[in-house]
Amino acid sequence: MNNSQKTTKVWLVRAGGHGEDEEIALAQGRAIIGFRNIGKLVAFNAIKDVAAALRATDPQSNEHRAMTRARQLWAFYSGIEPGDTVVLPLKTRPGQIALGRAAGPYEYVKISGELRHTRRVDWVTPDLARTAFQQDLLYSFGAFMTVCRITRNDAERRVAVVLSGKADPGYEEVPQKGKAQEEAEATDTAARIDLGQAAHDEIVSFVRAHFQGHELARLIEAVLQAEGYITHRAAPGPDGGADILAGRGPLGLDSPALCVQVKATETASDVKVLRELVGTMESFKAAQGLLVCWGGFTQPLKNEARQHVFKLRLWDQSELVQAIYRTYEKLSPEIQAELPLKKAWMLVREDADE
Repeated sequence: MNNSQKTTKVWLVRAGGHGEDEEIALAQGRAIIGFRNIGKLVAFNAIKDVAAALRATDPQSNEHRAMTRARQLWAFYSGIEPGDTVVLPLKTRPGQIALGRAAGPYEYVKISGELRHTRRVDWVTPDLARTAFQQDLLYSFGAFMTVCRITRNDAERRVAVVLSGKADPGYEEVPQKGKAQEEAEATDTAARIDLGQAAHDEIVSFVRAHFQGHELARLIEAVLQAEGYITHRAAPGPDGGADILAGRGPLGLDSPALCVQVKATETASDVKVLRELVGTMESFKAAQGLLVCWGGFTQPLKNEARQHVFKLRLWDQSELVQAIYRTYEKLSPEIQAELPLKKAWMLVREDADE
């Protein structure tokens, strides 16, 4: 690489503590952050001025918290540059991450009738499976900050590779040239991490590594059996559109009949897959359907799935793992041996940094 070439920075930018701004951010091509208690940032000359304003709106906030929040706002205002990569882990789609490129300066504009801190973003890949990244980068994406520069473990190069459509090449340690981070910058090296999300991501990664291809259908069959279904799983190869057929009762002949299709690919499934399952349900006279797609679903598929809300459900990788949590104690000893899990308790700390 030419030493004069500018590094493309990578920024974690969330869209609400519960993902409440995610869909409008993706639909309007923006990054939208909270901090509603402070006005347009162009009115401030320095981070310390932002921190002082934050403390004025929240007298109970201490200096450290105010400065932490001010650094995030300042990074959003002046740190992000057009062309930088924006990472949005989706709370409303737990198995997916949106990747984009910053496409404009900071704007304080009305969104749904309310003035908000925003930036234009070209969402290049709005539905990327979390498993496209290795565990160490997912760990950084779990930082308890709204705005945070991701720098750990050669993140900038690796995210650029994934954004180009290739696999995460992993971390290769290289000597650093001594470029110090600016004191004002909010980075993943200083942020608290969501340990619950990190543990969940590790389990998802383990499932992906140990239940590939048709083995994923075997795992899903075990979950359905733990839920009380009698199942019939198709052999590897052409399956007639149904990987698993299931029913209730001692012989599996009681209603409702369930038709399951499993897609183990990393990419989001499109609406064609949904329509194929609906057709298969009609062929098998199944009252209910379950579509399991490891890589998640495109928005058109999810929109059309609403037409079948009373007879069909969608599971991505995160929802499958949630089903495993729910049924784990009832899973067969064989599956438990292949997927050894232990329940643990931890203190849940609310995100104090917006």
